[in-house]
Amino acid sequence: MLPGAVLPRERIVAFYGNPRSDRMGILGELPPASMLAQLDREVAAWERADPDTPVRPALHMIAVMATADPGADGKYRLRLPSGAIEDVLSWAEERDALVFLDIQPGHSTVEAELAALLPWLRRPRVHLALDPEWRMSEGGIPGKRIGSMRAAEVNHAIRRLAALVEEEGLPPKVLVVHRFTAHMIPDVQRIEQDPRVQVVLNMDGWGPPGTKVDTYRTQVAPAPIPYKGFKLFYRNDRWNGSTMMRPEDVLALTPAPIYIQYQ
Repeated sequence: MLPGAVLPRERIVAFYGNPRSDRMGILGELPPASMLAQLDREVAAWERADPDTPVRPALHMIAVMATADPGADGKYRLRLPSGAIEDVLSWAEERDALVFLDIQPGHSTVEAELAALLPWLRRPRVHLALDPEWRMSEGGIPGKRIGSMRAAEVNHAIRRLAALVEEEGLPPKVLVVHRFTAHMIPDVQRIEQDPRVQVVLNMDGWGPPGTKVDTYRTQVAPAPIPYKGFKLFYRNDRWNGSTMMRPEDVLALTPAPIYIQYQ
């Protein structure tokens, strides 16, 4: 493990969403002060559940959002303005939290969208996430079907982040990659390993606990990715009278996830 690496020394507990929308996750649903206070409570809950692993708070924002509208360039994605990213960075600084910039490429590419985010990724607290669900590599409108991303695109991000670590003298970057179906990353075994980039495969499907556990066991746990993540939905996991899993429930998984995300 390289100096300054977050994982597995600390567990990351992140709030996900769009800071300019109150319908895409907890990050944008509450005023910043209330949101950060709730994040504090979740961090404390995880510290109680696993006292041996320190918890690092994080804000995981959708920096590139897939859209049903093709837009002027036909890419079916919207880049959030720099002011929105700076807002989230300022909130993170209040808690010494990490920031994840999430890319939903639409009809664009990881290469193009990552290039636009490099100014922020040069900062030590800023990390990256890729969402294959919204990569419409086979065409179609985002949201109408589940997209997919090949390992080659993930590997491009790994190599670019690794180069950034070298160029700027940064600690290792964390790269979160979402998955809840095999098709989302059909060649997951081809994702490269590099000590300068700590890759997390994050189970981001919603539903009752049994469904989520089964998805984790089939789509995340067996994959040859060093670190595992698990997503919890304040609303969708509770539909039809279901319950949202507690930290103790998630920690019972094998392997225990080291990255936790709340939407």
